[in-house]
Amino acid sequence: MALLSAPRPHHPRRPLGRLAVGFLALAAGTLPSAADAATPPSGSVSDTAPTTTWSAGPFAVPNVSGTTGTVSCGTAQPCDDYALKVSVPAGYDAGHSLRIDVRWPDPAADFDLYVLDANGREVAASASSSDPETVLLPAVSASYTVRVVPYAPLGDSFTGTASLITPPADPPPSTATPPTYANSSAPDGITDAHNAGEPSIGVDRATGAAMFQANTSTLKVAYDGSGAATWQDKSANATNGCPQGSTTSLDPILFTDPATHRTFESQLAGKTALTCYTDDDGETWTPTGGSGINSGVDHQTIGGGPFATGSPGALTSYPNAVYYCSQDIADASCAVSRDGGLTYGPAVPMYSLLDCGGLHGHVKVAPDGTVYVPNKGCGGRQAVAVSEDNGLTWTVRANPASTPGDSDPSVGVGAGGTVYMGYQNSDGTPRIAVSHDKGRTWLYDQNVGAPLGIRNVVFPAVTAGDDDRAAFVFLGTTTGGNYQDPAFQGVWHLYVATTYDGGQSWVTADATPTDPVQKGSICTGGTTCGKDRNLLDFIDVTTDAQGRALAAYADGCTGTCATGGAQNYDALASIARQSSGNTLYGAYDAVVGGKRQKSRGGH
Repeated sequence: MALLSAPRPHHPRRPLGRLAVGFLALAAGTLPSAADAATPPSGSVSDTAPTTTWSAGPFAVPNVSGTTGTVSCGTAQPCDDYALKVSVPAGYDAGHSLRIDVRWPDPAADFDLYVLDANGREVAASASSSDPETVLLPAVSASYTVRVVPYAPLGDSFTGTASLITPPADPPPSTATPPTYANSSAPDGITDAHNAGEPSIGVDRATGAAMFQANTSTLKVAYDGSGAATWQDKSANATNGCPQGSTTSLDPILFTDPATHRTFESQLAGKTALTCYTDDDGETWTPTGGSGINSGVDHQTIGGGPFATGSPGALTSYPNAVYYCSQDIADASCAVSRDGGLTYGPAVPMYSLLDCGGLHGHVKVAPDGTVYVPNKGCGGRQAVAVSEDNGLTWTVRANPASTPGDSDPSVGVGAGGTVYMGYQNSDGTPRIAVSHDKGRTWLYDQNVGAPLGIRNVVFPAVTAGDDDRAAFVFLGTTTGGNYQDPAFQGVWHLYVATTYDGGQSWVTADATPTDPVQKGSICTGGTTCGKDRNLLDFIDVTTDAQGRALAAYADGCTGTCATGGAQNYDALASIARQSSGNTLYGAYDAVVGGKRQKSRGGH
């Protein structure tokens, strides 16, 4: 999540990295004062010689110029440039990719990786806290400059490797009929209707109402029998019981517990989380202790679900645990509430800067009480931090087939505990993998955008229903290249990929086929962004009682933009709700109106 009034600088892990540089330098002790240039200074790869390596260092002086925009290189701001030539036959990229990795020995150090084309234009970057930093590019003949920046070198050296690789073949796409979706948007009279970047969504399964959060507004969306939506402002305020609810926001988040029907809305305000909950869809609100812990500097998330067996459980009649998690300077922590979210216990670190980048996705709780918090950069992989004892201890479990991305990954958990992790890979494509053992191993990792030619995505979001059914939502475009470049010409739509066989195959549909969500670039880089940061950093998806997927998103292309005019950089509160097809709960397939399709077994 991004700080709304003080967005993150270039590359989403930067607040953590920038603040931690001094801390890590002190921990490293005395640093060398000289740096060695790349050895060798250039190299090449081809279809007959697919790998080249180089090294450079040691580096003593950090270069943090990337936090304010384009990286600067010079005596006081060291960089290392390696000239890479790629020579391959025409069409080679159909089954191959160019992978570039940069590794270093000290896990406390941090180097960043940028790739420039022959004209000096940035075409790819990996500037997280991951080790290695990795980029994937199409395997075409080209000349590149591979630039490595010592963001927090701590006297370390690095080794670079460029390889032409053959990615694993994706399984055939699902033959299921794709669901369809109906879209609705908040009317102009609602506060924050056009200020709905990075929304979150929940559904009260007792009433069917969708609860939508963006900025300081909580909106209730009711659907009639025909699927028509009515939007109402139900924000927490002084008149309905919670004056702390809608006064200020650095980072809003909402969660509705599908079992208890309680909705939480939380605002990050400096070092404090201002949180309220409602048991009547926003008619009245109850103030809480917020987070019960130091709220951290960014990326708060609230979730909940059953307590795990064998550990302390509820202290009151409210049956479920509530978790508050957030990133801080050198780690990310989670605290648990045992009284329905009124108060929280002490913070417990999920991981440190040495394990993962600080920023994380949204917390999800499995039916057996296992807790998952996803992260896009843990040792060069996408991963989940997992607790099996109600947040007392945590373990990081990575998907070895993944590479780091720019958007936070997301997890959905099926009724039997199957975990689905959807993520943006280093090459920009949407991939999702499945785990049946709480993240220890991963299966069926695949690109669900390939059948539609999707080449770049942002904002993965995942929900699940029956154990073998899940939906993976994202913004995507069929245009390749650097989607954060202001000159990028892609047209973005909201896509939903659905599995009915436990993630073995997926069917992907365009949920906004006649109305783009954005034209041109989408910047996720914080303060270096221009008007193309209108959507901020994420979207959300949930499931209603009948298994319909409801995706909350900010529509950035409205009015004449939607009918062929210029991009207008709106952020209109919008929901795509499934209107036909099989749902995520097989028992309700016929209710939604889709032709019943046989699921190929549960997992």
